Amino acid sequence: MDMASKTRYVVATRASNLALAQTNYVIEQLKSKNPHITYDTTTITTKGDTDARPLFAIDQKGIFEKEVDRAVVDGRADFAVHSLKDVPSKLPDRLLLASVPKRNDAKDILITTDGKTLEQMAQGAVIGTSSLRRAVQITRARPDITVRPIRGNVETRINMLDNKHNDDGDEKSIDGIILAHAGISRLKLDNILYHELSQDMFLPSPGQGALAIVSRTQDADTIEMLQKIQHAESRAETDAERAFSNAVDSGCRFPVGAIATCSESHIMIKADAFSIDGSEEIKVQIKENTKDTTPHDIGTKAGEEMITKGVSKLASKWREGLVQWNQK
Repeated sequence: MDMASKTRYVVATRASNLALAQTNYVIEQLKSKNPHITYDTTTITTKGDTDARPLFAIDQKGIFEKEVDRAVVDGRADFAVHSLKDVPSKLPDRLLLASVPKRNDAKDILITTDGKTLEQMAQGAVIGTSSLRRAVQITRARPDITVRPIRGNVETRINMLDNKHNDDGDEKSIDGIILAHAGISRLKLDNILYHELSQDMFLPSPGQGALAIVSRTQDADTIEMLQKIQHAESRAETDAERAFSNAVDSGCRFPVGAIATCSESHIMIKADAFSIDGSEEIKVQIKENTKDTTPHDIGTKAGEEMITKGVSKLASKWREGLVQWNQK
């Protein structure tokens, strides 16, 4: 069907408040460029929504996006909206990353029960997180703090700080949680007292703060429409980060941090990886002229440099040691 004659599209997404807020943002941006088009939303339940185990215990990539993307493949939806960090670096042949809108802040934030910063928290305090990357970064910054794996959507995790007792009446001891600033912003929860964490210590996950719009590879009209809201710098940055992630084969079972920044003249990527106990660290930083490289190439180069520094050995130890980490 010619794009000019197609006036209705179906958008697939997860059903969480954050996923819907992200999808509504994308629809608003699309409507500003295509006021004659109607966008309908269909919500999909994913494995990540129904499996309550810690994310690293689910040995599968794409647990938050696979079922949503299946709706695009089989024609129930025209495109899907995801948090980019949840989208594997390699998509099925019938799908592609059609558009990356302007990225939100990629930093992590700390929310505590008493408003204290990470440095001010008491010895022995407990921080909850669903991210192994954040868990190790906390341990490196504050070895005296206990990290507890938690699950749930943004609102559920925030409520853990207010609800001091569990179902058995035992007192909880979650003193703080770490979340992505972008999620708080998209849910319009910026009134919550939080502290930004330094990217020197808390380098974010590849793609954090960005959205991904996935469509069918052969659907040229939809791709053309979606690219009207693509943000060139955000796309370049996240392409570099995803190329790095692909090169080192990172994921929920081997977390890494990476952030790229792009200007008209240069692109730079910083990346780090840690041993499971936080005692070893491998860091990479590359800056090149945009005329001499592509985002994909600089990300791959960063990954290859990290491999030469021994990241594969760290990754192997991570995958071997996750059971012990979960039992702490």
